[in-house]
Amino acid sequence: MIDPLSLALAAIIIFFAAITQSLIGFGLAVVASPLLYLVEPDLVPAPVIMMGFAISVLTLIRERGHLEFNGLQYALLGRIPGGFLGASLLILAPQAVLGLVIAAIVAIAVILSVFKFSVPVNRTSLFIAGIISGIFGNIAAIGGPPMAILLSGKDASQFRAALSAFFIFSSLIALIILAVTGLLSWRHLWLACMLLPSVVFGFLVAGRLVGRVDKQKTRSATLILCSLSALVLTVQSVLTLVN
Repeated sequence: MIDPLSLALAAIIIFFAAITQSLIGFGLAVVASPLLYLVEPDLVPAPVIMMGFAISVLTLIRERGHLEFNGLQYALLGRIPGGFLGASLLILAPQAVLGLVIAAIVAIAVILSVFKFSVPVNRTSLFIAGIISGIFGNIAAIGGPPMAILLSGKDASQFRAALSAFFIFSSLIALIILAVTGLLSWRHLWLACMLLPSVVFGFLVAGRLVGRVDKQKTRSATLILCSLSALVLTVQSVLTLVN
């Protein structure tokens, strides 16, 4: 099980991460994964993927009128080989190395979010983004940034709806791969269930904040938090390797 203090810290982290994703369309894992890994390594990636699935369902229900699924099937196909690559690293790498990898993925996600790359949306780019998303997703539950770059041309509601639809199916793919490779257990499901109320509460709070908060400032604050958490995780992992 997880001790009460760690559970409380994890619940707070997930609450704010859920608010972030509900407001800007992605970010639950980018915010939560490095911090949760510091609190309890078993929370990453499986429980975070499960919670990401839950908030994606809630968001898609809210934004269902804006959904356009065109082309997302190619990205989902890419999630399969990418997911197996990510799962392989989870099996082979020591915990401290995984900490460094997760910190690196967060740093890459921040860089991709800061520098807005213009990438044509076609079958090839969607498939490649799906592979990268699969690798990142099965290591650290952070599969959003590659897809967010491709879909950034859509308006806010279409963006949130498309990403939510992708996350729903890609989360199921990721969990199946983790189960097949022996990286999914009942403990992961129990941890996710204990933190699910924080996801729902964060989603409901965000619903009242939509239209009232500056999304650009929220995004900037999120990126700063992610950078700091990645730095802390890097230092802790390096110290573990040295010792």
